[in-house]
Amino acid sequence: MYAIVEILGQQFKVEAGKRLFIHRMAEADRGAVVEFDKVLMIDNEGAITVGAPVVAGAKVVCEVLSHVRGEKVIVFHKKRRKGYRKRNGHRQDFTELFIKEIVA
Repeated sequence: MYAIVEILGQQFKVEAGKRLFIHRMAEADRGAVVEFDKVLMIDNEGAITVGAPVVAGAKVVCEVLSHVRGEKVIVFHKKRRKGYRKRNGHRQDFTELFIKEIVA
């Protein structure tokens, strides 16, 4: 059983017992249980339920495991023959979730 759920404006495919990295949820503490009710689709062993726009009564229950930082991404700008070079780095903050169950 899996579901397509919208979390913080992004869509994710979630399954019970899996881990998920989303953009930082500042309001969620470690160990907190979070519920998401914007479930767009549910596949229950072949029986597909598609919401219009969301599936009524469905939700995904998650537990916040930790807040981590992603790998560094190097942003490099250069204009050839002009001597212009600019190097920047960025590390995105993520929240690690454990999917407890999908309630359909």
